[in-house]
Amino acid sequence: MDRKHDSLDRLEALFEVARARPPEVPGALMARVLADAGALQPKARAAGWRGWIAALGGMPALGGLVTATCVGFWLGVAPPEGLPDLAAAVLGGDALAEEALDAPGLSGFGWDIGEG
Repeated sequence: MDRKHDSLDRLEALFEVARARPPEVPGALMARVLADAGALQPKARAAGWRGWIAALGGMPALGGLVTATCVGFWLGVAPPEGLPDLAAAVLGGDALAEEALDAPGLSGFGWDIGEG
């Protein structure tokens, strides 16, 4: 046990010596590091819709967002046969779907009102 504490005390003494004389960075090196950091900083963002697109990640990210929105809208309007009808599940299940066939203007999605 004394051997362990002795080695820890010697290690702590070495750390004290290192703390007493911290290394100094040459001024030229620090100037180069700060110049590189300044070059990598983002430039001022454009105002308006261009700034908004840049904040999203540019045109590739906007294209993915538009695609996901279109697919989500289409799946909401006309769900495939294998997916459950969420509107019918939330609004009351199959009973509502059967009533919607009898009552014009009422359906799970509400699109038949616009169709006439």
